[in-house]
Amino acid sequence: MVVRMRHTRSHTRNRRSHHALAKPALSKDESGNPHLRHRMSATTGSYRGRKVVDLTVKLEKRAAKASAAVNAR
Repeated sequence: MVVRMRHTRSHTRNRRSHHALAKPALSKDESGNPHLRHRMSATTGSYRGRKVVDLTVKLEKRAAKASAAVNAR
């Protein structure tokens, strides 16, 4: 099927004016690091002032898994 009418620059740009990306809404935790709203802080492991995840345990598991992968080779 053939396109019948040319789309002018203004019509094209008016349509594309709605394609802009919005900046993410960031909050700061008690240490001043930014994080996404309604999400745990990746640096402290806390959400709304409460400790949600113990990051030291998580880091130890990740290190153990990495060393096991290296030893398996």
